[in-house]
Amino acid sequence: MDAERNRLAVLASARSVFAEQGVTASLEEIARRAGVGIGTLYRHFPRGREQLVAEALVDQVGRYVVLAEQGLQARDPWVGFADFVERICQMEADDRGLSDLLAMALPADERVEELRAEANDLVLGLVEQAKASGQLRPDFVAEDLVLLLIANTAILEVTSDDAPAASRRMVALFLDAVRARKPASNLPEAPSSEELRTAMLRLAQTRGCAVRSDRSVPSGTR
Repeated sequence: MDAERNRLAVLASARSVFAEQGVTASLEEIARRAGVGIGTLYRHFPRGREQLVAEALVDQVGRYVVLAEQGLQARDPWVGFADFVERICQMEADDRGLSDLLAMALPADERVEELRAEANDLVLGLVEQAKASGQLRPDFVAEDLVLLLIANTAILEVTSDDAPAASRRMVALFLDAVRARKPASNLPEAPSSEELRTAMLRLAQTRGCAVRSDRSVPSGTR
């Protein structure tokens, strides 16, 4: 019973600390707030940061899926798409850990990656619906949304304390830019799913959340 209490305390502490500081937060600080030693943390999470990030934030990734489902149910495809974009970016603003996680890949954790894949499929549906309605520019691809989430992570990291409205402005500009117009401006070629997943995996590794040497990249959104 004490062991399970300690494990739950570490998870609760991790969620709180990651939300405040991002996934690079000190594991010692997480253990301290949980009221346990660092050895206890590693007994419950032997893969360290990688495992703790995945288990602490898996419910947040589940919310990503729910938001995509809700977007698909909107009567107006553009409203569903735009509302999803705004809400997922606000989730990033509210939780630095989730913001970091959405910009990374964790192939060693099946639950997180399965939820991400499910969300990706739903987002593809959102994109196709908005395109079919003529409201989303036809050259928009799902990888453009991944780029937005990565960019939003960086903007939040730099500006959240001093210019908290900066992220919302950037998201509004993004939505204005991708809304269909005639004629549409020419865009540079979008990065491939493989390129983005490799970059996201590299970020996870540099932040200590993907310690395995396996470089395999799950299939992307296109």
